[in-house]
Amino acid sequence: MAFTNSSMSAVGLRTERQNRRAGIELARRALQVAGDDPNVLATVAHVLASLGEDIDVALALIDRARVLNPNFARGWYWSGILRYFAGQPALSLGHFEKYLRLRPRDRWPAYLVGVGIALFLCRRFDEAAAKLQAALQELPSFTQTYRFLAACYAHLGRLDEARELVKRLRLITPAAVTDFSRFQNPEHRELILSGLRLAVGELT
Repeated sequence: MAFTNSSMSAVGLRTERQNRRAGIELARRALQVAGDDPNVLATVAHVLASLGEDIDVALALIDRARVLNPNFARGWYWSGILRYFAGQPALSLGHFEKYLRLRPRDRWPAYLVGVGIALFLCRRFDEAAAKLQAALQELPSFTQTYRFLAACYAHLGRLDEARELVKRLRLITPAAVTDFSRFQNPEHRELILSGLRLAVGELT
């Protein structure tokens, strides 16, 4: 049986919805089994936020993880991410700093991306660009780094560099612009999208 592009898209959307429901159900089961484990709480908080569930629920879970273990570095890391999703990039930076103090030698390379995004949302574009450039060296296939660095360059007026990054991104994925609905603050979403629109510019 032949599939048209529209039918294939419908299948893809149905599969995505099914995967989302399955992920949320597994996260809830994990809470029922080990709801007082900071590691489980942090993981579930991140999963729920990533799958578009209520950000306040995710924040409550990550805050509980940090209360249960204030020295839980991973909890502070995920809290940093959830805080910029919730529209609190300044608080996000504070939580990333706490993570760095707790893990001075054993850091996940992705923390640079998180710090860069938080700085970007604070409109500290020069500092954000430096962090995102460093992240790109350590994680050259992480697509979100390209998007935020391109948007950052665009807001700095460095359009040639922004468009070159978009070209490099499209070697990895055709989706130069993706869904930013996890970012709860509409001004933050517009800041990201306006930068990307400038970066994509004449390349569309």
